[in-house]
Amino acid sequence: MDQRERRRRAAGAVVGSAVGDALGAPFEFGEAGTFSARFPDSGGEMCGGGGWDPGEATDDTQMAVLVADSLLECGGLDLPDIFERFQRWSAAEPKDIGLQTEDVLGNGMPWDLAAAVHFQVNRRAAGNGSLMRATTSAVYFAPAGRDTTMDAARRIAALTHGDGAAWEGTAVFHELVRVALEGGDPLAAVATALGEVRQDHRERWAVVLAPDWHPRLATEFNGAVWPCLGSAVWALRTTSSFEGALRAAIDLGGDTDTVAAVTGGLAGAVHGLGAIPARWTEKLHVPLPGFGGRESRLPELVELAERLDRAGSTR
Repeated sequence: MDQRERRRRAAGAVVGSAVGDALGAPFEFGEAGTFSARFPDSGGEMCGGGGWDPGEATDDTQMAVLVADSLLECGGLDLPDIFERFQRWSAAEPKDIGLQTEDVLGNGMPWDLAAAVHFQVNRRAAGNGSLMRATTSAVYFAPAGRDTTMDAARRIAALTHGDGAAWEGTAVFHELVRVALEGGDPLAAVATALGEVRQDHRERWAVVLAPDWHPRLATEFNGAVWPCLGSAVWALRTTSSFEGALRAAIDLGGDTDTVAAVTGGLAGAVHGLGAIPARWTEKLHVPLPGFGGRESRLPELVELAERLDRAGSTR
């Protein structure tokens, strides 16, 4: 694959995830089919609602941008730096932040203990909050190969999620994006990715990533990491376009912004930036509380994706 095509896919992943986030946000916690009921005769619009302006990205994309900034400015993985950026953002009171993430960032523990202590106390830490922000790091680490990208995913996930299930799911997502960026079929790569999952988590991940799995078979709300990634892979598997994948993801209801963000990252890496409708990208904007009023739109996100791919390729 030539460099131009790879950059098109990298931009598709980063922008696609942000688009999915913003498109799904107004439908969060809604019933299945609400998106198509709202837009029965079109592919859907950036409509806003639920406290979100049309095209406004949520904490999913905001945290992904913070991860990207750290990787680029530090020249690689600096976990304390990422954690500090997360804390600065959280202290600025963003519109939305996951309860688990908020607790970990504010429990007063250092970066390498905060998530572990949270898990020890609560025994529940398999939310999709580490998965939702993973597209930028997936693009950055992809050129380094399977082992490196999956290891990085686990380490970044562990900053806020003490349950290894979240680490492994984020690692699988990283690997599927890597395959797509190289022009491969991420669906065909699922089995290989599962082979790299920790043995004690492999069986449960194999269930939700199986070709015959459907989101209606989920045993948890899709705010959990297993059905979230399983639903994104299902949406990619059962559709043939970027638009179709996002419609399928949002129509599942529930945690629509994050399921669509994860779906958009995968579908964007497969179909490329050109497959993302302009009617969605023209309204897209990503505010970043705590960072001087910074706001990213399409040009900034495309540039960010290109910088991530370029920096990752020269590590």
